[in-house]
Amino acid sequence: MGSGKSRFFVSCLGAAVLVSIFTVSWWLHPNRAVSGFAVAAGSVVLPGATTPFYSTRFASSDLDEFVHASSVTSLPDGGLMAVWFAGSREGAADVQIRGARYDALAAEWGEELVLATRESTQQATRKHIRKLGNPVIALAPDNRLWLFYVSVSIGGWAGSAINTMYSDDFGESWSTPRQLITTPFLNISTLVRNAPVFHRDGTIGLPVYHEFLGKFAEYLYISPTGDVVGKSRISMGTDSLQPTVVPMDEQNAIAMLRYAGVTHHRVLASRTEDAGRTWSKPFPIDPANPNSALAAVATPNHGLLVALNDLEDGRFRLRLMETNSSLELWKPVIDLDESPDPEGNPFSPQAYREIIGDKFRLSSGPRRLSLVDEFLTNLDQRVCKTHGCDFEYEYPYFIRSADGLYHLVYSWNNTFIKHVSFNDAWLMEQL
Repeated sequence: MGSGKSRFFVSCLGAAVLVSIFTVSWWLHPNRAVSGFAVAAGSVVLPGATTPFYSTRFASSDLDEFVHASSVTSLPDGGLMAVWFAGSREGAADVQIRGARYDALAAEWGEELVLATRESTQQATRKHIRKLGNPVIALAPDNRLWLFYVSVSIGGWAGSAINTMYSDDFGESWSTPRQLITTPFLNISTLVRNAPVFHRDGTIGLPVYHEFLGKFAEYLYISPTGDVVGKSRISMGTDSLQPTVVPMDEQNAIAMLRYAGVTHHRVLASRTEDAGRTWSKPFPIDPANPNSALAAVATPNHGLLVALNDLEDGRFRLRLMETNSSLELWKPVIDLDESPDPEGNPFSPQAYREIIGDKFRLSSGPRRLSLVDEFLTNLDQRVCKTHGCDFEYEYPYFIRSADGLYHLVYSWNNTFIKHVSFNDAWLMEQL
């Protein structure tokens, strides 16, 4: 290459780098005003709310698929809608984004729905799509139902992009998927996992994370029409991801992050005092974290409920804990699901089938109870390997609906999405 062409190439490259720096700088520190969080004034107290209530159900029903990364939102009629991904294995080309509706009167989940596939996403975005993952669903204050989910065109999860769809009829029909523009660098390595929060001006606050050249968390500002209008950095480096953001008032929020490092194996926390525009440096807090997802939600007494694998290693126990806003006092509430072995050691297939069969019956509900025999026959490499059969409860997702009920969904032994709901009366009874 000639010297003139070399100088021209270097000049163009330098200009591109400067443009990228200025673009990132604007996105990380937006000059525009940031609207406060749309904090609920209070839940509606329903008749019978003083009676303790606790219920478990399976939201999914397919017996053959690997299911994971669920989320849930409440609907105006008192029902719910949950979504997750399902396929032969995580990262497989046949993975679909699926969902189901919960009928509050019948207290049952309906049949599974297919909301997005690799083919439908590829056709809509006009990009090659290798695989899908992590869906998040949320109902905005204007009653628009949003679905965000991850797709990969090249490479692994570090090459992810976020797609979005919306529904104006509570999930009966959906808009065409399109990709969010989240970074000026090839628009790759942005993933979503935990619940969006909403701002008073209708802006959607979406906690996201990156896995390319590091592991760190960000907070996207998305317009009511679905365009990224800014973002802020929650963490730096290579050891934090999958933030869950809990607004405490209009300006203050707490972010809790999954720890992916090798030092202390503790949950990380960060704070904002300006509605997400800036965040404090993440710091370790009391609960253990074995590089596993967690979820949190605010309580009426200005505290938080946190669902997590409070373990040094493994995901064989999912625990519900309560803490105060200073994150200094922690109380176990209940072990939502756990292995009968306190160390999480594997079981023989025969012993495992007996134990998991009993667990299945407790949460199946009348609609799925008849599936127990087929379920036990189909246990495979998802839970049973050469060393034995493991119990695994992971990837919780938490909301508190307008009627005051808490709803939690999580992956149950890689075979079902489990839904747990309870009220404040039950919570106070446990504490």
